[in-house]
Amino acid sequence: MSENRSQWDLGRFVQTLTFFEVIPFIGWLQRLIPGSQDSAIVPTGEKRVGVVLVAGATGGVGRRVVKRLMNRGYKVRSLVRDAEKAKEILGDNVELYVGDITKPETLTLEMMADVTAVICCTAVRVQPVGGDTPDRAKYNQGIKFYQPEIVGDTPESVEYIGVKNLVEVAAKHFATVPADEKLIFDFTHPSEELKRIWGAVDDVVMGGVSQSEIRFVEDTALFTGNVSTANSGGFASVRTKNLEPQLNLSGYQGIKLRVRGDGKRYKCFIRTDTKWDGTAYSYSFDTVSNTWMDIYIPFADLTAVFRAKTLKDAPAIDASRIASLQLMLSKFEYDGELNPRFTPGGFALQVESIKAYGGAKLPQFILVSSAGVTRPGRPGINLEEEPPAVRLNDQLGGILTWKWRGEESLRHSGIPYTIIRPCALTEESGIQPLVFAQGDNIKGKVSRDSIAELCLQVLEQPKACNVTFEVKAEDSIANARADFASLQPD
Repeated sequence: MSENRSQWDLGRFVQTLTFFEVIPFIGWLQRLIPGSQDSAIVPTGEKRVGVVLVAGATGGVGRRVVKRLMNRGYKVRSLVRDAEKAKEILGDNVELYVGDITKPETLTLEMMADVTAVICCTAVRVQPVGGDTPDRAKYNQGIKFYQPEIVGDTPESVEYIGVKNLVEVAAKHFATVPADEKLIFDFTHPSEELKRIWGAVDDVVMGGVSQSEIRFVEDTALFTGNVSTANSGGFASVRTKNLEPQLNLSGYQGIKLRVRGDGKRYKCFIRTDTKWDGTAYSYSFDTVSNTWMDIYIPFADLTAVFRAKTLKDAPAIDASRIASLQLMLSKFEYDGELNPRFTPGGFALQVESIKAYGGAKLPQFILVSSAGVTRPGRPGINLEEEPPAVRLNDQLGGILTWKWRGEESLRHSGIPYTIIRPCALTEESGIQPLVFAQGDNIKGKVSRDSIAELCLQVLEQPKACNVTFEVKAEDSIANARADFASLQPD
């Protein structure tokens, strides 16, 4: 686009407002503009950022975890071996990734794209000798009724090697996202959903003729275009649609951009207001030509603005309800001052990722293991008083011993983790009052519903980071002692 071009583009104006749903019924007008439909972007799909990967998603605990995550608004990716079977169990609205933890070649970094946490609920299948029956509940409650046996993969391949494989691919991914950071947008693995979130907002909305776009190339988002000062214009930008639900970054210090620029000065806007043209919180940053940089934007240093005019009496940003983000190249700085690094014409800013930084360390890998994993072979153990899995550990292929080895692979991985060791799992419905303990001595039972709910609680619980604990249901609420603050780190 040349600098002296001055013809305003009504088609782009309508496309912009339509994409950002500024006027919901404006779509009919777009159809009247020749050629406008060819370049229109139709917004579809969920707008939440960040994914929770659930392994063992079709199992008794895993399917409950998936359901609860989705009901709470999380974006979920289910790691399954059989997609058709998984659809029958989980429904058609769940994102599936076909892989097998016992086959490391099927566990790729593509599987980890945008993942902020892993919940591993995998386990070998144990059933009574001769097959399952309606009386299985008697065995699950610890009654010596059936002789159990392993069906399918061995405990070594699932509980140890499989968990270790999953831990290793997660460790590679999380090495790029420190535990005190929250990944907001990962442009190195852009999903179709991510591509639909971002769109251009140029000075065409003010009568100008600048033009920009966001492309996804070279494992980055490329914000590029041409800025013109014709028609009193002079800015180009890309912005997200309103995030649903809004992003809660209240526990973080600010936003970190990983960028490679062209030597120009850009702005980042963060909005808590869902209005199209409301208050924004702005931060200007300089780039070095063709050089990768980490740009730290402290919430405390943001400037409240309305159309590049500072708002002196505006409150500090409420980081608990971030509605949208925007990147801009503008002729203006603030209050009529000019951007000292601005020149009209072409520009390019590559963005690799956007993260929140400076938060409390949260678990990134939650492993559902089992109480009793350290008891086989422990001196002084009275096997007659132990649950069936402890008594029959050797007959069951060393199931608890291999679970312990799986736990150890996670502890030594460097990933912030939580290891949950439930006592005997039951099919009772509802959330029970729980008792936490450490040292692997308690006995009892707990419902799968309660463990699934506990997995969700752990996701946002800094005090559960790098701890291992046993859990059982308590009959009396008065005796329940489920307190993360009382847990000691491993």
